[in-house]
Amino acid sequence: MFAVVRTGGKQYRVAQGDKIVVEKLDGNAGDRVTLGDVLLAGDGGSLKSTDGLTVAAEIVAQAKADKVTVFKKRRRHNYRRKKGHRQQHTILKIVAIGDQKEQKKAAAPKAEASSPAPANADGKLTKGAEQSDAAVTGKPTENPAPTENPAPTEKPAKKAAPAKAKAESGSTKNAAPAKAAAKKTPKK
Repeated sequence: MFAVVRTGGKQYRVAQGDKIVVEKLDGNAGDRVTLGDVLLAGDGGSLKSTDGLTVAAEIVAQAKADKVTVFKKRRRHNYRRKKGHRQQHTILKIVAIGDQKEQKKAAAPKAEASSPAPANADGKLTKGAEQSDAAVTGKPTENPAPTENPAPTEKPAKKAAPAKAKAESGSTKNAAPAKAAAKKTPKK
């Protein structure tokens, strides 16, 4: 079975066991990644529906591409700029091409068959077990915050800053308007 997936703005034709190099994805080597944007899927010459279809992949490594040199020059202007760049890539190994619904159904029975909560000698649940049991059974937890709304406290009024007396002297005034007026007067 093959699939065409889109990731990083590019499209890749993949089959189980293929290794592909894609734009950088978050994760470390060994992590599992699910590619959900499946554009086309088929088996041999027949095409299949892509509704809910996902591609499971494992990150092999995080790597960088070869260095690319960017050089700009404008002749006769003494303008030269040289920069380098290494694009970051992720190497993926395609593990499975399958239906997301089937994978969830297979994982659901494992979650239901969890071990019972630990109890102490009295047969009562321990404190940690009570919390985990409440999370599993969906019992609401008690809200530690008070339910009554306290009266809003009044904010103190801002203190008025003392007014500074401006000493206006001839040197602090803007002299530009006077100069402009002097230029406009016609000379006789």
